[in-house]
Formats: sequence, C-alpha cells, structure tokens
Amino acid sequence: MNKTVKNADEAIKDIQDNATIMLGGFGLCGIPENSITALVKKGVKGLTCISNNAGVDDFGIGLMLQTRQVKKMISSYVGENAEFERQLLSGELEVELIPQGTLATRCMAAGYGMPAIYTPAGVGTEIEIGKEKRKFIVDGEEKEFLMEMAFDADFAIVKAWKGDNHGNLIFRETARNFNPMMAMAGKITIAEVEELVPAGTLDPDHIHTPGIYVHRIFQGSNYEKRIEQKTVRAKG
Repeated sequence: MNKTVKNADEAIKDIQDNATIMLGGFGLCGIPENSITALVKKGVKGLTCISNNAGVDDFGIGLMLQTRQVKKMISSYVGENAEFERQLLSGELEVELIPQGTLATRCMAAGYGMPAIYTPAGVGTEIEIGKEKRKFIVDGEEKEFLMEMAFDADFAIVKAWKGDNHGNLIFRETARNFNPMMAMAGKITIAEVEELVPAGTLDPDHIHTPGIYVHRIFQGSNYEKRIEQKTVRAKG
C-alpha cells in the first residue's frame, strides 16, 4: 500500500524513449515541475505528450521542447511558446490540436474504461477529417457528432497540493482542471505533491483522487508556480 518513492528521478526511471505521457496542469498552474526536470535530465526522446498546453520557452514542457525530446504534442492551447511555434512550422514537431472539452473528455473516457466518446465539437471543420460521424436526436433535432477515441497513455504525471503514502490526492483551485482526470487515465500514474503525509491524515471527504489510481508518489520541492502572463491595466 505504501506507494512512496524517494524523488522524481526514481519515479520516472522506467519511462523510456517513444513513451506516451500525460502531463497534468492548466497553463503553468499545477504542472509536475519536478518530474519534467527529471525527464529533461534523463534525456528520453521521441515522447508523445498529452497536455492542455505546451508550457513556455523556459518552463514546463517547453524545457523538453528545447532539448528536442518531444516528437508529438497533443494539446488544446499552445500560444505562449516560441520554440513550439518554430518546431511546428519547420516540420520538426508533430502537433494535434484538440478542442479543450474534447481533450478533457478523452482523458475521462480513458479513466472510465470507455473506448470512445461522441462530441459535436469539430463537426464541419478540418477536425472531422478521417473520423467517424454519427447522428443522434438531441432535443428533438437530429445532430451530427464525431467519434473521438479515448487516450492510450503509458504514463500520467500529475501534481497535487497534498497526498498520502497510499496515493490519495488533494488538488487546489486551478490545478484541478486536468490533473484529476489524467490521474485516472494513465497505465502508470505518478504523483508529485507539495506535502506528503501519512495515510489516514487526509479527510476522506476532501480527497479528489483516490489512491487506487496512483502507482507512485513523492514529495516535490522548489516549486516556482509561474503564470503564463500577467495583465497590467492602464490607469485612466
């Protein structure tokens, strides 16, 4: 039951080249900073990364883009990363842009054991190319939906505020947007936490992700907790 590992290096030690990895967080909030640093240090290549965004040039997944470790990026928002843009336009990086709700629901489907979902997002656009469409009656009207496959990720790496040594996790605020659903979806889920406590310490009513989904957990350190942009309003 004790799923604690020593540090990020030990947690990601069996991630090999060409793995498919989910990385939690929303923008730069609640991203697994320590695990990303460990992946850069390990130097694994050819990664397919599933994440809401691609970080910025010198932080988050952007660090792995700088070292050319990412082969394919599956995201819904990538607008803050110049290196990402350069690699995309030069053909160095394969990119799959997904509507944010579809990204979230494909994560959920993987966690729930569902092979696919149907969504109206993308119907009538380039997103539908090569995908199965079905018609359903919604509010008395026939509408078209796209079939989207659940993700198939070798690893899910998430970051939580608190966790216990059984893997139970509590997230805070914006970090809850993608971390909990990704924690359910990986074949192996790795959690780094700001505070690691003994089992039985956390209030069961406050737990967002039960430990049954988590395979490894460690206490991280030196979190920067950046934001992508800070908007300054002009006076007057």
